[in-house]
Amino acid sequence: MAIETKRVINGTYGQVWLNDSEIMEAYALQAKVEKKKEEISICGRPGTESKMVGFNGKGTLKIRKISSRMGTLLADGIRRGHDIRFYIMSSLADPDSYGAEKVLLKNVSFDDLTLMDWEAAKAGAVDIPFTFSDFEYLDEITA
Repeated sequence: MAIETKRVINGTYGQVWLNDSEIMEAYALQAKVEKKKEEISICGRPGTESKMVGFNGKGTLKIRKISSRMGTLLADGIRRGHDIRFYIMSSLADPDSYGAEKVLLKNVSFDDLTLMDWEAAKAGAVDIPFTFSDFEYLDEITA
C-alpha cells in the first residue's frame, strides 16, 4: 500500500484541555509511556530476557507565555505541600487525515513551575514537564 503524504498528521490541528479548560496557548504536547522491565535470566541462554512490571508516563506541555495561568493553578498547592492532580485531554484532527485521535492522560502531576523565563526580542514560551499514571485512547485513527 502506497503512503498518501497528505494523510500525514499535521500538529497544527492539535488541541489540549487541562481538566475542562482548553489551553489555547499550547503549541506542542508530548506524552510517552516508558515500560518498566525486570531482567529475567534463563539457564542455558546467554541473552537476558525481560518482563514488564509496570510503566512510567511522562510528558511535556509547551505553551506560549500569555498569562499566569499555570502559576495560578500550581503555586498555592506547591507552597503548601500539596501535589494537585489533573487530567489532560489532547485531540489531533488534521482535516486530510483518516480521522481524529484523542487521548486522555489521567492523574497528571506537573513536575515544576517556571516562575520567570524571558529574553529580550524573544516570544515567551514555557516547557512544563509532567508525569501521569494512566491513559486512555478516546478516538483512534484507522487507515
